[in-house]
Amino acid sequence: MKGVILAAGKGERLGELSRTTPKPMIRVHGEPILAHTIALCRAYGVTELYINTHHLPEVIRTYCGDGSRWGVKIEYSYEPVLLGTAGALRNFGSALGRDPFFVLYGDNYSRYDLQSLERIAKDRRAFAVIAFHWRDDTASSGVAEFDEDGRVLRFVEKPKPGESESRWVNAGIYYFLPGVLQEIPEGYSDFGRDIFPALLRKGLPVYGVRERSDVSAFDTPEMLKESMNRLR
Repeated sequence: MKGVILAAGKGERLGELSRTTPKPMIRVHGEPILAHTIALCRAYGVTELYINTHHLPEVIRTYCGDGSRWGVKIEYSYEPVLLGTAGALRNFGSALGRDPFFVLYGDNYSRYDLQSLERIAKDRRAFAVIAFHWRDDTASSGVAEFDEDGRVLRFVEKPKPGESESRWVNAGIYYFLPGVLQEIPEGYSDFGRDIFPALLRKGLPVYGVRERSDVSAFDTPEMLKESMNRLR
């Protein structure tokens, strides 16, 4: 199976750390987050991987190479100008082909059950499946509201106080039918702000998997400290 790992972000909110280290290369348990993400993919049979780069691309390419150390195959795309979480997929369109595929944020650390997304996609005939995890503080995240069957009714990116009661936060792991590539416009676009709301407006079946699996983000110094303390 194929998967795209998003690793192009600058991580500017991390300040000095991200000037010399791409955020996906921050080390957790002795290895970069990106290495854990690749290993997670391999564990679930996602062995054809595509990684986008922008900030300090050679650091990522030199460390990951062709992926053979994990038993996977890696191809890269360099973005001179950032294309966003969704726009990045267009560079891999021909390689992704006509089969379903995963997308994972390369700067999140998790042990999420990837197979659970694939099961929901098949059982519900979903166009897209989004992984969610529980978080009390949702101010910096995207949240969703669901019907009783798990279908996403509403997606709110970085909700303002009172905008949504949901605490189910986007885990940055997706399973898509190949048709999603036709829904991504040229240039910059973001899944949370642009693509997911557009899919819902069209009435396409978007479902969520909700697990209390720990997903750690490292977007700010505060989140970095919190995550590192929790993962000790």
